[in-house]
Amino acid sequence: MDGARVATASGVLAILLWSSLALLTVATAGLPPFQVLATSFGVAAALGLLHAALRGRAGWAGLRQPGAALALSTAALFGYHALYFVALKRAPAVEANLLNYLWPLLIVVFAGLLPGMRIRAGQWLGTLLGLAAAVLLLAGGRRLDADPAHLPGYLAALAAAVVWAGYSVLNRRHAQVPSTAIVPACAGVALLGALAHLLFERTVAPTPAQWLWLGLMGLGPVGIAFQLWDAGTKRGDLALLGTLSYLAPLLSTVLLGLSGRVQPPPLQAVALALLLAGAWLGARPQSAASASR
Repeated sequence: MDGARVATASGVLAILLWSSLALLTVATAGLPPFQVLATSFGVAAALGLLHAALRGRAGWAGLRQPGAALALSTAALFGYHALYFVALKRAPAVEANLLNYLWPLLIVVFAGLLPGMRIRAGQWLGTLLGLAAAVLLLAGGRRLDADPAHLPGYLAALAAAVVWAGYSVLNRRHAQVPSTAIVPACAGVALLGALAHLLFERTVAPTPAQWLWLGLMGLGPVGIAFQLWDAGTKRGDLALLGTLSYLAPLLSTVLLGLSGRVQPPPLQAVALALLLAGAWLGARPQSAASASR
């Protein structure tokens, strides 16, 4: 398997890990959002630093990176989560999530602007089918709220989508930086999250069970997942990753349903069919006239 395929597979694994984030977040209900952000990223940073220490000189060397790369990853990771939290506070959750899940489509759009990058028609169509699947999953057939009073929340959700898609594509400029270098960015996000928590929230002591969920969050969808996504966006197929990113809301809904925390939407089977069709179109082998030259 060549380097690009390995990197793309890494990105897909990140998407699979992110599908557990909703379930873990629900399990930490009652904890302020910035406290959860600071704690989970703190766990991710601590584990990353421990891993670097165990590797010795090579491990510490893997954390070094240009200031521009560190600034990009730190600002994107913190900015995305901060905007998403604001969106959920200022707009209904369904509508905020729908706008937030424009980021996979925007990845495909932005990737098409890269020099030498061409997006196949099948990847465009596959991504649009994924967006349709996300709408069916998140809206569940209900009427959407378009109240102008929620405009700040809608704008924050849209901004979060733009930030994450922009980061995922701009990150390709730092392909020479090892993915382990995401650890200092996690530490930066933890510090910024702690500052925001102290400024805007009141600390709540986690229960022993919530500490477990926070640890799992820091290990998986926050820790390992961001390193995998870093590798995928730097060296993998961005358009395919954008299309397959719509697996996250589907699998999140499935996990929440299996846990008994939510009732699966009645249109879940239709959404699954659309998503599978979109993934097939996005993953079809490239032809001579297609992407990435």
